[in-house]
Amino acid sequence: MNLLRFSLIFFLIPAKSFSQFRKYSNEFLNIGAGARAMAMGNAQIASVNDATAGYWNPAGLAAVKDHPNISIMHADYFAGIAKYDYASVAIPVENNKRTLGFSVLRFAVDDIPNTLFLVEPDGSLNYNNIQTFSSADYAFLFSYAQNYKQSNNSLITFGANAKIIYRKVGKFASAWGFGVDAGVQLHKDRWHLGIVARDLTTTFNAWSFNFTEREKEALYLTNNAIPVKSTEMTSPRLILGGGYDFKISKSVKLLAEANLDLTFDGKRNTVISSNPISVDPRIGLETVIKDVFFVRLGINNFQKALADGDTLNQKKVWIYQPSLGAGFKIKNVVLDYAFSNLANQNNPLYSHVFSLRFNFIKRKKNP
Repeated sequence: MNLLRFSLIFFLIPAKSFSQFRKYSNEFLNIGAGARAMAMGNAQIASVNDATAGYWNPAGLAAVKDHPNISIMHADYFAGIAKYDYASVAIPVENNKRTLGFSVLRFAVDDIPNTLFLVEPDGSLNYNNIQTFSSADYAFLFSYAQNYKQSNNSLITFGANAKIIYRKVGKFASAWGFGVDAGVQLHKDRWHLGIVARDLTTTFNAWSFNFTEREKEALYLTNNAIPVKSTEMTSPRLILGGGYDFKISKSVKLLAEANLDLTFDGKRNTVISSNPISVDPRIGLETVIKDVFFVRLGINNFQKALADGDTLNQKKVWIYQPSLGAGFKIKNVVLDYAFSNLANQNNPLYSHVFSLRFNFIKRKKNP
């Protein structure tokens, strides 16, 4: 019975503390954006050059020239329990000297049962008292990018994000947050280099709660702490990326990119785990055929876990999150698909991700 009642408390746990850094605060912002990126194992920092750059590396928005670019995405996670939606737009301004961007993300679990009043005062169960609520996380990114230096065979761009975060757990709790990201890209011949500093100023969420007296009494009688106003802070992270374009033939190209995600909030279960820096690598490949067909592969989320079935020796092995996908371009529209395993090789939890990218090209008027 307590397990049911905890369905509400579970979504309030991240906001119970007063003011502290949380290792996995605002983790929904690290899921990814765009099926192309997810198929490539989220290795995008150096090469991204469309509207999704507002999420990955705002410096990449400078590559959007002449006309606006739009990207939209939807994905169901955990067998449809959670829904993730993303949309972004990039608009070149001042004769392509600068680019403005806007992105919005929503990650939500809907229809969560609120069982606080399942048990009547006489001890009987009244299932009519069960109501549902949603736990939703939103992020709004306002982006700016421009060229910094350009020569015959090299280009340096930089960009920045101002992001607003809104998190809501039914009518019980809500939080507002603010943060800043900054990034740089260097393109020289076939090489691409990128660096992004996320949560540069330390992103925070200021939580507030709204419980009725009856709800507080139910929490107290079930030995659950009543949350109070608090501030949750997210430590900065640094992401480094490098990519290279291989020309296989006249009609086939291959892009290879690798990223290193550096966190500074203590040891994590990553390839390089130390205090205070942990490093998580990502690897992605994209084959482009006649600039129409795209085939992609990726690997990320390397972790150590117990070997399958080995509960006696407690032997740990390396696991990783593989992904693959494809894309198809029709004139100014690109349809992308990604197939990803969100868990690990031994305990698969697959997800299908679809996204669309549009280039709004103005039609020429007839003379």
